[in-house]
Amino acid sequence: MTSDTTQTGRTTAERTERTERTERTERTTEDTGRLRGLVEGARFVLFDFDGPVCRLFAGHSAEAVAKDLVEWLARRGLRGLLTEEERVHPDPMAVLYAVDRRRPRSDLVSELEERLTQQELKAAPSAWPTEYADPLIRTWSAVGARLAVATNNSSRTATAYLEDRGLADCFAPHVYGRTRDLDRLKPDPYCLNRALGALGAAPVSALMIGDSPTDLVAAREAGVPFLGYARNGDKEEDLRKAGADVVVRSLEPVLGVVRHLP
Repeated sequence: MTSDTTQTGRTTAERTERTERTERTERTTEDTGRLRGLVEGARFVLFDFDGPVCRLFAGHSAEAVAKDLVEWLARRGLRGLLTEEERVHPDPMAVLYAVDRRRPRSDLVSELEERLTQQELKAAPSAWPTEYADPLIRTWSAVGARLAVATNNSSRTATAYLEDRGLADCFAPHVYGRTRDLDRLKPDPYCLNRALGALGAAPVSALMIGDSPTDLVAAREAGVPFLGYARNGDKEEDLRKAGADVVVRSLEPVLGVVRHLP
């Protein structure tokens, strides 16, 4: 009896595993078809910077940068501008946004934004290139696509990184980043629209590659098709919950499609 029960349980488990494997294969096939459609339809490609191109704060932690901004405010007697939660927030952009909410479009915001830019520039030399990003960028450019960066980081930071990697010519001069008007950062489509206008690109002929829901929202607002890049499961879940139809965990399959473009 025990043997029969064990055998039945094993058979059921094997059947379930085969079903799940088949479903995964079908999803992968469907995703591959969608990915190919996105890539083949893109004459203009807009990259978010921190994520799809590199991990900016891999060697110079974002948490340390946020702490530096908080300490800079404290030295000016402005620690009270932040809540206790904001003072320990690991994202420097959260600190910048918090100050902008209380002192919108002020000289203080401009100074803090510049300090953040300087910290980003310090981080750029130790940034980790996203796997397959460099050959993807070079190959896409070589086959005739026109590329741009649309990022909430400083354009100076993105340009410095791209120059160091020998990728600047693939994008120049189309690198569009943070302005001191923080209302124009993604999810607002401002930097995407700047890129589209400068490239002379119709939104439907472009593709945005981003790693966050704010990138997705900005792309939708600009009318640009979107490809999600997720370096881990949490990132993928965030993008899919936000409504991203196509999400890749690696840029390798994207490179594979680009290499076979007609």
